[in-house]
Amino acid sequence: MNAPAGSARIRRVGVVGGGQMGAGIAEVCARAGLDTVVAEADATAARAARDRVAVSLERAVQRGKLDRISAEDALARLVFTGDLEDLADRQLVMEAVTEDPDAKTAVFTALDKIVEDPEAVLATNTSAIPVMRLGTATGRADRVVGLHFFNPVPVLPLVEVVPSLHTSADTLRAVEEFARDTLGKTTVRSQDRAGFVVNALLIPYLLSAVRMAESGFASAADVDAGMELGCAHPMGPLKLADLIGLDTVEAIAESLYEEFKEPLYAPPPLLRRMVQAGLLGRKSGRGFHTYGRD
Repeated sequence: MNAPAGSARIRRVGVVGGGQMGAGIAEVCARAGLDTVVAEADATAARAARDRVAVSLERAVQRGKLDRISAEDALARLVFTGDLEDLADRQLVMEAVTEDPDAKTAVFTALDKIVEDPEAVLATNTSAIPVMRLGTATGRADRVVGLHFFNPVPVLPLVEVVPSLHTSADTLRAVEEFARDTLGKTTVRSQDRAGFVVNALLIPYLLSAVRMAESGFASAADVDAGMELGCAHPMGPLKLADLIGLDTVEAIAESLYEEFKEPLYAPPPLLRRMVQAGLLGRKSGRGFHTYGRD
């Protein structure tokens, strides 16, 4: 069996899902000069994904982080489609759909049939779902790996690289080189356990802040101010939860609790009720704080 392409040879990439995370991953790939195809559920969602990337690129220009020509070139490298079949010729496909095990498994089952090159790498941006579960939904588990980016993807430099027990050493090496040398990210490697490195540490902290606000011990504003001004955190825990998306925080917490059965990972009732009410944070305009629409 041949080794998967090294980072220098991965030039055709695909992203499944054009939401907040998928659009960010697609943007950094296009800015790195890669031929990038973003697959969404349908043509309408594909147009929304394109708009999301265009807005992000424009912001980068306005903030002096990117020049106008580079932004236009990046957008020109992107193709947005409502058909997963358009990923057939990709060398690396990164899945970034909703944090739901069944939805992600369905994507990997489909990609296994669609992506033609048996040496292509299929990666997941999951925050907490075991990579092994997704890999065994395919006939190429040795080519499946976790590549967990952080929001906002164009700004935050970290990528967690997560091999399953089946992931080959060549696949692992290729994706680490890709993230580091092609995308310019810093990589950390984690074992395939729910939450990996960052969320296994972060989520209990966020849930503790939710419980503090839920109990009336302190207001959301005071909890955030305490951590920002007392501990020099750039963003308080409830603001950060709003940024991540409260539905995503809940989903990660559920994955952690399912695996470890530790009470500190259990989603508090207030978090569940807010998600049920559609109060998801920044993306809905209201969570623990209220936000204006961009």
